[in-house]
Amino acid sequence: MNDLLKPPQQDTGPVECLGQTFPSDQTRREHYLKLLAEKLKDPEFRKQEGFPQGTDEAILAMSDPPYYTACPNPWLAEFVEHYGKPYDPSEPYQREPLAIDVSVGKTNPIYKAHSYHTKVPHLAIVPSILHYTEPGDIVLDGFAGSGMTGVAAQWCGCAPETYRHELETAWKKEGKPAPKWGARRVILNDLSPAATFIAANYTIPFDVDAFAKAGKQLLEEVEQEIGWMYETLHSDGKTKGRIEYTVWSEVFSCPECAGEVNFLDEALDKENKRVREVFPCPHCGAELTKRRLERLYESKLDTATGKTIQVPKRAPSLISYVVGKSRYEKSPDAADLAILSQVEAQALPAEVPTLEIPPMHMTHERARMDYAGVTHIHHFYLPRAAQAMSKLWEKAKAHPDARIRAFLLFMVEQAVVGMTLLNRHHFIGKANVNQWLNGVYYIPSIHEETAYWRILEGKLNRLIKVFHDFKVGADKTAISTGTATHLPLPDDSVDYIFTDPPFGENIYYADLNFLVESWHRVTTDAKPEAIIDKFKKKALPQYQHLMQRCFAEYYRVLKPGRWMTMVFSNSKATVWNAIQVALQQAGFVVAEVTTLDKQQGSYRQVTSSTAVNQDLVISAYKPNGGLEQRLAERGACADSAWDFVQTHLKQLSVSKIRNGRLEFIVERDPRRIFDRMVSWFVRHNAVVPLSSQEFQEGLRQRFPERDGMVFLPEQVAEYDRKRAQVAQAPQMELFVCDERSAIDWLQNFLKRRPSTYQEIHPEFTTQLGAGWKKHEAKPELMALLENNFLKYDGEGEVPSQIHAYLSSNFKDLRGLEKTDPRLIAKAKDRWYVPDPNKAQDLEKKREKMLLKEFQTYLGFTGRRLKEFRLEVLRAGFKDAWSKKDYQTIISVAKKIPDEALQEDEKLLLWYDQALTRTETGA
Repeated sequence: MNDLLKPPQQDTGPVECLGQTFPSDQTRREHYLKLLAEKLKDPEFRKQEGFPQGTDEAILAMSDPPYYTACPNPWLAEFVEHYGKPYDPSEPYQREPLAIDVSVGKTNPIYKAHSYHTKVPHLAIVPSILHYTEPGDIVLDGFAGSGMTGVAAQWCGCAPETYRHELETAWKKEGKPAPKWGARRVILNDLSPAATFIAANYTIPFDVDAFAKAGKQLLEEVEQEIGWMYETLHSDGKTKGRIEYTVWSEVFSCPECAGEVNFLDEALDKENKRVREVFPCPHCGAELTKRRLERLYESKLDTATGKTIQVPKRAPSLISYVVGKSRYEKSPDAADLAILSQVEAQALPAEVPTLEIPPMHMTHERARMDYAGVTHIHHFYLPRAAQAMSKLWEKAKAHPDARIRAFLLFMVEQAVVGMTLLNRHHFIGKANVNQWLNGVYYIPSIHEETAYWRILEGKLNRLIKVFHDFKVGADKTAISTGTATHLPLPDDSVDYIFTDPPFGENIYYADLNFLVESWHRVTTDAKPEAIIDKFKKKALPQYQHLMQRCFAEYYRVLKPGRWMTMVFSNSKATVWNAIQVALQQAGFVVAEVTTLDKQQGSYRQVTSSTAVNQDLVISAYKPNGGLEQRLAERGACADSAWDFVQTHLKQLSVSKIRNGRLEFIVERDPRRIFDRMVSWFVRHNAVVPLSSQEFQEGLRQRFPERDGMVFLPEQVAEYDRKRAQVAQAPQMELFVCDERSAIDWLQNFLKRRPSTYQEIHPEFTTQLGAGWKKHEAKPELMALLENNFLKYDGEGEVPSQIHAYLSSNFKDLRGLEKTDPRLIAKAKDRWYVPDPNKAQDLEKKREKMLLKEFQTYLGFTGRRLKEFRLEVLRAGFKDAWSKKDYQTIISVAKKIPDEALQEDEKLLLWYDQALTRTETGA
């Protein structure tokens, strides 16, 4: 009897699931599969947004309820109710933001156990989960991808002693208490069935020894049945070799003589193993390049569709094979061609999906797969590859034990893409397995048809080793397949969120997952996918709206006072601003944005959208209910503003020391705190109760300041202790990209060095570099100085700020009175930062000028303003908001280019809120 078809071994004993006890895990599974089958028959259940496309049978075959469903999981609320802890406002909870390195752990065997388009390594997530949660807490990832957050949550309970010691030592050096080890429970959600299937197999336990036996048996049986397809004769004419891979080349036509040209045979320089850019035609000797060649097509009957199709002509050019432990290469001979003809004559197996590829960006807008003869899934496979993949899939599906069956498919599906025409051949310096071009469907002219055994034999051994060492719990994970805009979870029920959502148009997940999902017969519903995709008519505003809905759902289910960590992976400032606005509109308050400086090994806090050029880690929190309630009771008044600041400062890091250097905490900058306060009031449809200068003066009166950062009184002592340990005060990095940042730079400069125009000008000019925003008018230095700063004209005593600078930096001026003629002469014509009282007068004067210029924008009758001042727009939008004149904001926004609006977080926030109020009639 076939070992794969033997009845499964008896379960070891009773199991508990969601409070119920079952005689065995098999009876648990059968019970919940029956309930899920009943749910699937309910039309209303299937009408949920993001519900995958597939038959009841296919969805049930992938699922392992209640822990995993290949559709929206109806047991998530029960999972939380049974294992979670209700929100208790009286329970003390306090954490600072934690920076993480999102690149650590990418070589870890667990990370590499199954590939996915993008993922944050579990070892990068573990410190965050340990920091923000305690054992048994519930962690959520609504964009779970391949489930690394779930792996990290379980790793907290099974990490080896070496890892624990290493992390505890690192935390001790930073002055952090040791973490509380122990597994956390996790809820994983993703729109893609391919993703959630991977996540489920990573996080739901199975018998590794049984899998090892079944995997080896599967490969042995496939070898027995189709091994002849991968045999070739050795050079001695007698010994049979085992084919590792066959290299296929497209066949072209010479434009000069119309003779056939096998691209690989003619273009490959066999000595250095490189394809030549220029090579001669084998028939007429004409000088050829690939661009000059004309692709040849063959007509073939597609038995799956019953239609005659045109496919590029291909020919096998090179075979790599092994005899014993030795590797050899050869050109295909008559016997090899005969085997290929014999395989091609066989019918297409039923397991091979024959779905037509729907219209999508990846295959129509970007790569034009129809030019490569690929319009249906089965066209991706050459005949031999189709036979092998079908046999692998069929045997994996036939295993009688549900968990072993699922993990066999987890293994086998890793050959799905590697055995397609997408697989490229690298002649030197590369492994020959899974060499497709990441993130795109691209069929190369030179294709490597890799043997199934070369892909899977090593993979099987690695999986056995990895999962022998990685132990997961049976009731630690609940996985759902659907949209993150609607999570079937109670309000205020989740303890922490770690998420790595799709960012703009980086990766087209639904398109790329369609190939693997076709084998499962369950595919993604791409309609609610958060993406920028011209083909699906989804631009940045649609993406922002979808992300806002997702973040609003995150906000709803997260407990008040708790944290969300989000990884941002997009270099476009427009997408970055869309994310920030979406977060703020959902109700989150950003407490820190960091990126790892690879050269210095420190976390650098992001100060400008122009710095978005690598992975960022965003730490945001949901304010506790008390803050919301007090705002509702008090209304938009100054006390509410200071209440927000008091609450916000509690959430921020007090100090950060990396490699002996004290870092500037951007979120403690008075200007950033003001921006957060403004966003808070705008999000609550309230008038901002304080002007910028009123706010800055109030900060100085209420909160102590150190090194340009604002603290609570109880935080200052801790910061002072840290400051005493380092030699140099932290410095804030400023990127000058618009008028506001230019003013900020001048303020920092003049605080340190009150200077004359001639001294300022060369320094200022160097700041106006390539990072300047495209449509922002470049201000004149003199205008910035006159409108925002004061100049000492030599009358009266020297201002204190100038006096302190001169007496500290010029020996001959030390100890002089402020009225001394020598001091006055040196101080004359120097610009300096005004004291708070005069600063308020300057601000009022400046705001009046800005609003006057805003009226010219409002009256502009042309189609679009080509150049403008962002400060004018910000002042005008803020003024219109205070008057609830939303139409003025919308009207002027339409007169500036879309990218200018999208690249400025403040403008985008005012505009988006104005649109919302107009649509709702608020």
